[in-house]
Amino acid sequence: MLGLPLGVLLVAGEKNGVLPLPKGLMHVLNVVINLLRSVPFLILMIMVFPLTRLIVGTTVGTVASIVPLVIAAFPFVARLVESSLREVNPNIIEAAQSMGATPMQIICKVMIPESIPSLISNATIAITTILGYSAMSGIIGGGGLGKIAINYGYYRYKFLVMLIAVILLILLVQIFQSVGTKIAIRSDKRLK
Repeated sequence: MLGLPLGVLLVAGEKNGVLPLPKGLMHVLNVVINLLRSVPFLILMIMVFPLTRLIVGTTVGTVASIVPLVIAAFPFVARLVESSLREVNPNIIEAAQSMGATPMQIICKVMIPESIPSLISNATIAITTILGYSAMSGIIGGGGLGKIAINYGYYRYKFLVMLIAVILLILLVQIFQSVGTKIAIRSDKRLK
């Protein structure tokens, strides 16, 4: 919910975009996104403990893991959306502008629909990456396979439990990737 509008803003708000924004604002937005993307997730979880405590009242547990997951995910998704929108043929955007389309019409009826196959492929990448992050959030009691691997595997010296959790994560990634790829191919009107 945060990454899509930010990604659109990164493309539409640039100097030659459909909705140019002040250069300073675009620079700050890019710096913030780059800073958040460059912090490793485990360190980010610890860094946002005060914010997590402020928002949800605790720093451990499944609900507490949502805050760092959102903070880690939205800049990543914004960059993926940005790359998808940059793949749109500029001639199509220029044609829409010459027909008198407003910037919102160009964004909603040209740029996003034209980039759907790429957006779906990148959503698959985002889901698999966030799945990995959620497994790492098991360190702070985030639940799921990460918690099982840490609590029942690592802390109890049960290598088999950790191995099964890893295998299940690999299977989930394979399923998400296969389904995402099939949906992206079906939605690509160039292949029809």
